[in-house]
Amino acid sequence: MNAKKDESVDENRLLSGTPQDEEEKEEVTLRPQVFGDIIGRKDECEAIRILIDAAKQRKEAVDHILFHGPPGLGKTTFAHVVANEMSSQIRVTSGPAIERQGDLAAILTNLQPNDVLFIDEIHRLKRGIEEILYPAMEDFMLDFIVGKGPSARSVRLKLAHFTLIGATTKIGSISSPLRDRFGFVQRLDYFDDSDISDLIIRAAGILSLSIDKSGAAEIARRSRGTARVAQRMLKRVRDYSQVVGSNGTIDKNMASNALDKLGVDEIGLDDLDRKILRAIIEKYSGGPVGLSTIAAAVSEELETIADVYEPFLMQKGLIKRTSRGRVATELAYTHLGLEEEWKGSEEQDKSKGQQSLI
Repeated sequence: MNAKKDESVDENRLLSGTPQDEEEKEEVTLRPQVFGDIIGRKDECEAIRILIDAAKQRKEAVDHILFHGPPGLGKTTFAHVVANEMSSQIRVTSGPAIERQGDLAAILTNLQPNDVLFIDEIHRLKRGIEEILYPAMEDFMLDFIVGKGPSARSVRLKLAHFTLIGATTKIGSISSPLRDRFGFVQRLDYFDDSDISDLIIRAAGILSLSIDKSGAAEIARRSRGTARVAQRMLKRVRDYSQVVGSNGTIDKNMASNALDKLGVDEIGLDDLDRKILRAIIEKYSGGPVGLSTIAAAVSEELETIADVYEPFLMQKGLIKRTSRGRVATELAYTHLGLEEEWKGSEEQDKSKGQQSLI
C-alpha cells in the first residue's frame, strides 16, 4: 500500500476521494496551475491571494498554510497553485514517507529561499519527527545532536526561509503545538453541483472529450461533491461511451446509463451504501443499531464504515446518530422504495408510546 494513503480507505472504490495509484500522473494534467484555473472556491482563492500578495510586497516567504477537509477536494491542487503564484519550487512529500529525523533534515536543508514544502497527510508524522518542525517553522533553524554519549553536542543550522503547506483529512489528529504554528488554516468543503459540472466540462476539454451540459450535470449529481470522484466518473463514462455510444457526445442518458452500470445511483450511493441502509432497515427494523453490528452485517471493517461510508450517509440525511446507535431516516426508506416499511415502523413507535403511557 502506498504510504501516502490512510489504510482505512478503500482505494479501489469508484467513489473514494483518495487517489488511486494510476490516477496520480493523470491528475497532474487536469490540475489547475494558477488561481484563474480554479473553479469555485472563490472565497478561499481570494484569502490566499491576499496572503501571497502581502508576502510579495514585504519580500518575505508566505506564512505557513494548513489545508484540511475530506479527500479529493483540492488540498494538493492549492499547494501547487500557491507555489506557482509565488514563482517558487515545490517539494512534495507525505507524513508516512518521512520515517526518520534525518529524512526531514535532508529535505529542510536542501530548500532554497521562498521554496514550498508540501507535506500531505501531515497528521501521520511521527512525534519525534514532528518536533524538528517546530524551530524550523518558527525560527527557520534546524536543531540536531552530533555524536553520542558525553561527547554529544547540539548543533543549530540556519535554514532558508520557506513556506510549509500541510494537508490533512483529520485535523483533530494534529497536535496542538504543530497546528498552532500554521499562520493560515483553511478548510476545503464539498463542491456545489454547479461547480462540479463546470469542473467536468473543463476536464473533458483537456481530455478532448465531447460532453454537453446535461451529461456534465448528471455526473456532478452523483459525484458526492468531490472533484476527484467526478474526474474518475468522467473517465469511466468516457469508456462506456467509446464502446456503446454512437454520436461521440456524452449526454445525460449516456452518463446515466454508464453510472447505473457501475452501481452508482442518482444521489451518489454505491452498492455498499445501499447495503448498509438495507441492513439497518431490514435486519434491525430501522435501528438503533451499533456501528460494529452494521459492519458485521455487511462484512466490512468497522473503520471503513466509520471513515468512508457513514459520513456521506449522514450528510445526505439518510441515517442519524443517536446515543443508542445509528437509525435510518424516512429519506432512507423513500430512497430505497420502502415507504410502506417506514409507515409500519411509525405505527409501531406510536403503539409503544401508548403502551408506555398505560
